[in-house]
Amino acid sequence: MIEIGEAQQKVLEEIPVLGRERIHILEALGRVLSQDVPAKRDVPAADNSAMDGYCCRHEDIAGAKSSNPARLKVIGDSPAGWPFTGAVGPGEAVRIMTGGIVPAGVDTVVMVENTQKDGDDILCLKDPGKGAHIRLRGEDVKTGEVVLSAGEMIRPPEVGMLATLGHAYVYVYQRPVVAVLSTGDELVDLDEPFSDGKVVCSNTYSLAAQVMDCGAIPLSLGIATDDESDQRARISEGLRADVILTSGGVSVGKYDLVKDTFSQLGMRVKFWKVAMKPGKPLVFGTIGNKPVFGLPGNPTSAMISFEQFVRPALLKMMGHTNLYRPLVEAFLAQDVDIVSNRPHLVRCKLFERDGIMMAVTTGNQSSGALRSMVLADGLMLVPPQDRPFAAGERVRVQLLHTNSPLSPHSPYD
Repeated sequence: MIEIGEAQQKVLEEIPVLGRERIHILEALGRVLSQDVPAKRDVPAADNSAMDGYCCRHEDIAGAKSSNPARLKVIGDSPAGWPFTGAVGPGEAVRIMTGGIVPAGVDTVVMVENTQKDGDDILCLKDPGKGAHIRLRGEDVKTGEVVLSAGEMIRPPEVGMLATLGHAYVYVYQRPVVAVLSTGDELVDLDEPFSDGKVVCSNTYSLAAQVMDCGAIPLSLGIATDDESDQRARISEGLRADVILTSGGVSVGKYDLVKDTFSQLGMRVKFWKVAMKPGKPLVFGTIGNKPVFGLPGNPTSAMISFEQFVRPALLKMMGHTNLYRPLVEAFLAQDVDIVSNRPHLVRCKLFERDGIMMAVTTGNQSSGALRSMVLADGLMLVPPQDRPFAAGERVRVQLLHTNSPLSPHSPYD
């Protein structure tokens, strides 16, 4: 058997980064830039006001205070989108709104709260300091500056910046197509007759959902029986995809034929069997230049194996450099009776107690217990140990969801 870390490294050594494609920025959310993005213009494009108020020359209001206000004559307005086109002279001011262009001849904005109207004039009741409340041209971004770089992931702020810079389309790395095949005589699909001895094939859907969750594109190959010719035909069909992903048939039983079928199709095996539980019977290799993953057939084993090996590979293909789920530290809220010579990935829930992150198992840890994945916030990484783990011990937990765990309380409560 191979250790988890070594297996992950062997997988990534075989994984290429895909080519690029040009897409609209709203379709680019979550994708990785394959180009640098320079600024086409200064941002802001002109000096503008950060407040509603009056713009003027600072020398006309220097030292102003409520007991000794400065009087200014209002000669016009500069609302956002409709700039004042004249010049502002000594003792004059222009009413300006947030985002309004600052007219020629002024260098300061006085907030409206610090003024008082007096007929057609205003009284400035406070000196805000020279240059107050003015956003200068190019203070955020200057023309020609590389604002976003190749390799960065596009989030909502990046979408907004691309729009600000006038980039409607960008080049990003392509999304891999992943052929998903489930194997086993016992499997039936959702719309097929269900009878004794049969099992509804959840792997087809959970694995496809995991593929989609990390941004790739699933291609369902359906269900193959425990027959080499059927498996060979379906896997051959899947070779038009970028990645082959199967579940079931990779152990050592009489009807575990997938590994042999891979060999018949010319697969170069990189490893078989990983020192982990669940997920030990896993094979990885390549057919031509196609990465091939043969995952275990039990639902939770397949999903956990996907998280450790397939998800990082797909993310790398899409140009990501952060490939693994985040780890958090927690303390056991209960005894965990696991004694083993290989690492266990224990499904767990996380909660907070007195400001401390606590972990508790989701109950039944059978490799067929899919509900334990439904309940899980993460995977508790339990190392090999010759004694049970006691409540209060520190553990590492690999989060399974980007929004988990969430608190029902605001940090400002």
